[in-house]
Amino acid sequence: MAIDVLVSDVLHLSRFALTALLAQEEEFRVVGSTANYLDTVEFAELHRPDVVIISFQREESDAVAFAEKVASIPGCRSMLLATSFTRPVVRRAFAGDIAGLVQRDVPPRQFFDAIRRVHLGERVFDAELTVAALGNGDCPLTPRELSVLTYVYQGDTVGEIATRLRLSDGTVRNYLSSVVTKLKARNRIDALRIARESHWI
Repeated sequence: MAIDVLVSDVLHLSRFALTALLAQEEEFRVVGSTANYLDTVEFAELHRPDVVIISFQREESDAVAFAEKVASIPGCRSMLLATSFTRPVVRRAFAGDIAGLVQRDVPPRQFFDAIRRVHLGERVFDAELTVAALGNGDCPLTPRELSVLTYVYQGDTVGEIATRLRLSDGTVRNYLSSVVTKLKARNRIDALRIARESHWI
């Protein structure tokens, strides 16, 4: 059975190229293509494709949030595709439900394999991205702690963060307490200041 794929890319030529590339493989069926994130989420909710590929530019931070929304739709798995990823994006993807991060310059066969693996329920992250995000010892926080702190920075409440990450409110508070302790901060606001000044979020 073919794997239903939705392609999302704001750039017309890039979107067309991705669609044409996937059409070469019989095991993939491109069921749609979208040019903005809102349409991507709406299409995914209506048609429930197996894999949603969201191609974005480095500066488009909204892509991660929309990829997470897609990942919360039953039956859908989301992948992010970009030329490069910032450390906060990688850490947030690791801590959440996004199924994969793939760089644009991978060979087609590797790209196809990533889609297959994501469809099978695996999480696929480029090895270099993994090292860049988790191999640096300067940040004492775990990916999950950093993800929670990033949501706080964005203005989310404890309840909203718990819903996003499918955790209890108490677990989110425990993560935040751990963040404050590890950063030797006075409180959450001070922890945010330290993280921002250190370029961790």
